[in-house]
Amino acid sequence: MDDATSTIADYRRWQRFQRQDQLEREHAAALRKLADSGAMASRVTQGYRSMADKGAQEGACYRTLFRRQREDGTALACEGWLFVRRVLAEGGTTRVRATLLEGFTLEAGFVDPAQHSPNKITLEIFDEILVQRDMTLGCRIDRHDDQHDTHFVTFLDSVRGDLAKYMK
Repeated sequence: MDDATSTIADYRRWQRFQRQDQLEREHAAALRKLADSGAMASRVTQGYRSMADKGAQEGACYRTLFRRQREDGTALACEGWLFVRRVLAEGGTTRVRATLLEGFTLEAGFVDPAQHSPNKITLEIFDEILVQRDMTLGCRIDRHDDQHDTHFVTFLDSVRGDLAKYMK
């Protein structure tokens, strides 16, 4: 590998770490904002129902950040796009059936939607006690079908309609 190729590879690696750092800070800030708002599972569920309606009508996909636990125990923020299919509330449990198209992970970097298969996932929305925040109640969204993906934050104001063709 010549010097120019090596330099470009180093630069791309640096860009990937910069993006990872940005996502870590954004995810932490979003979780803090959610906790500070005092949003409970019932209110968050309404947001996911709205996403399901817009998904059905307009093919809307929503930007989501979440933490993924690695084999070595570290957890890193990941970015993706969520197509919410339906929200099921039964017996005190609320689950969201969705399709996740990953957009960025540290290992893969930026993911081209045309070259990556989406995953059908199930999220669970529940209330939790936030001990670090003086024993207040908050809401949490974790992946029900994969314990490694937790702390989902999905943004109602960050929507794309061009990804629906990849969500099938």
